[in-house]
Amino acid sequence: MAPRPDALRRAEAALAAAALAYPEVREDHPWGERAFKVAGKKVFLFLSHRPGELSLSVKLPVQRLTALALPFAEPTGYGLGVHGWVTSTFRRADRPPVDLLLGWLRESYRAVAPARLARAVTPVAAEEPRPVREAAPRRRLAPPRKPPPARKARPRPRPV
Repeated sequence: MAPRPDALRRAEAALAAAALAYPEVREDHPWGERAFKVAGKKVFLFLSHRPGELSLSVKLPVQRLTALALPFAEPTGYGLGVHGWVTSTFRRADRPPVDLLLGWLRESYRAVAPARLARAVTPVAAEEPRPVREAAPRRRLAPPRKPPPARKARPRPRPV
């Protein structure tokens, strides 16, 4: 069964509402697209809805390779893809996986937000920080070597 034509609009609305729910987020409109910025300056979501097409770009430092394996995802243009940005595009006949996209949105926010704001947002399971290995016990260092004995200064020859 094909999704209703407004599935793209519903996905766009869900993503925009979720983005605006994060701390210190505001919406901006550069280049005719919707951009969601954290702390007033760093973009974590680009969202564009044209007739029959929904496109979004997020920064995915952890799930990037998994995302790029999906048929609707590709590296973001303008050199952003090299830095972990992924663009997903959906056509009218597609059904956007909103739950997956909301997880990506969370990862993108945490990747871009200042540390104090990122800590306020719980990571999704795939981006959980890896457990820190306990450091091996410190080895005792050998005692410092004694400096060599000071040399006695040679007497300088006297000028004749």
